[in-house]
Amino acid sequence: MDSTAHTVSPRYNVLLVEDEPSEVELARRAVVESYPEIELMVLENADVLLDWLNHAQKENIPHIILLDLKLPKLEGLAVLRKLRMHDATRDIPVVAFSARYTHDDVLMSYKLGANTFVSKPTDLVQFNELIREKLKYWMHPHQREMNF
Repeated sequence: MDSTAHTVSPRYNVLLVEDEPSEVELARRAVVESYPEIELMVLENADVLLDWLNHAQKENIPHIILLDLKLPKLEGLAVLRKLRMHDATRDIPVVAFSARYTHDDVLMSYKLGANTFVSKPTDLVQFNELIREKLKYWMHPHQREMNF
């Protein structure tokens, strides 16, 4: 066997549901710089997400979903409910986040099936770090084994 052979890193699909362009760009940078093995798909609102769910192919199903709870048109909690009702995304880890939320939002996100809820930082550097931290945690093999 050739000792110079490289092992191929597995690809991970991550879905980010976020409507704020500056935060989408930051998340993209965080992924590219820290996790080149991740394919980041961004959907900017609930309508696009629901359309994607209706047409999702097995190879496009994400390993992790990052969900902003404050989306235009349809609130993130309603989106979370639909994600958990859909066969393709029922068991995918969901990281719910929001900058503005109530205690009831947090409780309801867990009740609807979020794996974790985090306060979305208003500082862009901290948002970048949050994305990196949550991806590192949910990409860990033991977490994947428990959730897939």
